[in-house]
Amino acid sequence: MKHSRNETIYKTQHIPTLRFEEQTLTSFAGLVVFQKLFAALRLRERLRACFRHSTVTPMFGPARIMLVLIVHCLLGYRCLRELRFYRDDPMVGRLVGLKRLPDVATISRTLAQLDEASVEAVQRLPGELVLERLAAVQPSLVTLDFDGSVLGTRRLAEGTAVGFNARRKGQRSYYPLFCTVAQTGQVLAVLHRSGNVHDSRGAEAFVAGCIERVRSALPGVRIETRMDSAFFSEALVRRLEALGVAYSISVPFARLAELKARIEGRRRWRRLDADTDCFEWRWQPKSWRRARRFVCYRQRVAQRPKQPLQLDLFTPHEYGYEFKVVLTNAAIAAAVLLQRHNGRGAQEAVFAQLKSDNALAYIPANTWRANQLYATAAVFAHNLTRELQMRTASPQRSTGNQRRTLWPFATPSTLRQRLIQRAGRLIRPQGQLTLSLSANEAVKAEILHTLSALDTAA
Repeated sequence: MKHSRNETIYKTQHIPTLRFEEQTLTSFAGLVVFQKLFAALRLRERLRACFRHSTVTPMFGPARIMLVLIVHCLLGYRCLRELRFYRDDPMVGRLVGLKRLPDVATISRTLAQLDEASVEAVQRLPGELVLERLAAVQPSLVTLDFDGSVLGTRRLAEGTAVGFNARRKGQRSYYPLFCTVAQTGQVLAVLHRSGNVHDSRGAEAFVAGCIERVRSALPGVRIETRMDSAFFSEALVRRLEALGVAYSISVPFARLAELKARIEGRRRWRRLDADTDCFEWRWQPKSWRRARRFVCYRQRVAQRPKQPLQLDLFTPHEYGYEFKVVLTNAAIAAAVLLQRHNGRGAQEAVFAQLKSDNALAYIPANTWRANQLYATAAVFAHNLTRELQMRTASPQRSTGNQRRTLWPFATPSTLRQRLIQRAGRLIRPQGQLTLSLSANEAVKAEILHTLSALDTAA
């Protein structure tokens, strides 16, 4: 359809007069799909159940406060004081069930006063929703990735400490340990820790607990884990073997000095592809109780070092190659093992989205429990955006060697641009509550499709 020049181009660029009025306008009309999702998940009721043992019943209960924090992260806001920019939005109010949102002081005070039992109950809830999603998908295999991530801050918050931070040395931080599910890209559990702990601190019990939760929810499912070299220990390996779990763990050269001589003295390597060679052997390191399978890989690198070469005391060196050793109990080919183990790098993308899109990297309060709950709200927001996409589309991938997610997910920022951040007005023609949006065909198709798919999934 062709349009005339007058129908297409504005002849003037006159700046309109501004007027601010009390109206039922919303900047987040797309939250209507999350309203339906929250109802399907019974999120309000389940949050209230986390605080059922509490005898205090303030006007803004802790369940509503947590829901406000989750929506705060969903909308892409970071600082708590930014709540003032949407506190009068009617769609936000309807989503959390409040006509007036609490102020920052009320939120901080409520979070700081919660007991340990409440915090633990809230922290378990995201994992319960993830397990329900896995039960609906019924995968034959579940891949659990474990890793820590630094949450730095300039404030002197309770529980923060100065630990290893390659980018900002001397910065105080937390160092939580995460368990993510490769098939859905969601966070199953988080172990909140101070910033001066090693990756392995509390890891054995945490890993075993996550495996037991998956096994209880999905009896008979095969479980495998992938970890970096910080988790390398015979105690953890024996625990995984006792649980009947397949594992692949990067081996640290610094803790096994004999590895360097073994690799540099190796003359015969098996070619995997144009860039990668390998060899494997069964080996019992000193102080270990029995031998296990170790696979060494060398990969050709094209770039020349830009800095003066500084040889490491423990890492093998050969010009033009990089080396990696993986410990595993999986009876699979070395090429498949490399693909599977390298696939855990997708967890870094999850951390990046949690920090940049869901404000996980922000430390809002001075108290340990308040910061725990804010991090849990960020995890909730991430998992819910994934859950929304999984409920409205069928899996488009099978479980490959790299263990990619079964769905091609859009990032939270993309969802906000396409779906959430849409202007609308709440009106009541003939007494019928109606959300009126602009007649954009793409937005209309997206929202109607999502609502229809949520109805079908329910």
